[in-house]
Amino acid sequence: MDLTGYRIIVTGGASGMGAATVRNYAAAGAHVVSMDVNEQVGREVAAAAAEAGPGTAEFLDVDVSDADNVNTVFDRAAGKLGGLDVLAHPAAIQRSGNAANVTTEDWDAMFAVNVRGTMLTNQAAHRLMKQAGRGSIINFGSISGLRPEAVAPAYSASKGAVHSWTRTAAAAWGGDGIRVNAILPAIATPMYDAALARLDEAGRTANYWQNEATIALGHEYGDPDKDLGPVMVFLASESSRFITGQLLPVDGGQASVR
Repeated sequence: MDLTGYRIIVTGGASGMGAATVRNYAAAGAHVVSMDVNEQVGREVAAAAAEAGPGTAEFLDVDVSDADNVNTVFDRAAGKLGGLDVLAHPAAIQRSGNAANVTTEDWDAMFAVNVRGTMLTNQAAHRLMKQAGRGSIINFGSISGLRPEAVAPAYSASKGAVHSWTRTAAAAWGGDGIRVNAILPAIATPMYDAALARLDEAGRTANYWQNEATIALGHEYGDPDKDLGPVMVFLASESSRFITGQLLPVDGGQASVR
């Protein structure tokens, strides 16, 4: 699909699904501002996406958990872009643990980035988009927010909150012409690899049977560029103009959302 001229912000654009989203949007002709806390890698990803074209990409650093910083950086990005049509918001963190010993530090960190960050970035995007009376916000939920997560209770709770926020924002902002949806991905990323590395052998075995084994299309996580990127382009485009408030699994059949 063609996104020529679209003005897009992507959070978490330095790696994983965020980086793949930046590449796919630039390849579809969009003008992209990528944001992350990892400035060096973020700039490298944006520069490579811009070089590949035909769209453009540049980088700004942001802390999605800080309200003043989010508003300042989003305003700066919209000034560079000449407005805002799309927000893709993959930025998130993950910590393992269990319900009996999850720490307040881990809990607060994940809610600050994953939940507060979603609220703040969405609010900033809505403020910028409503002037034009249209826009698309694409949040990132997770199957972890739909089911019991014995090894990631705080992450699961944070993603459940993202799901509820997405539905609420969609209902509140539909009258402004802004649609809000959430992707639930099963995509191979550095964050997923790091989470696996923190597990012992028994944990990795349990993870396989709970996750990879439940993916009907091949029993392995998808590719960020081939499997996720085209869906992100679709949700950014006017082809998805009548879809809002939805949780959309991109996971090879791992989750069933009703």
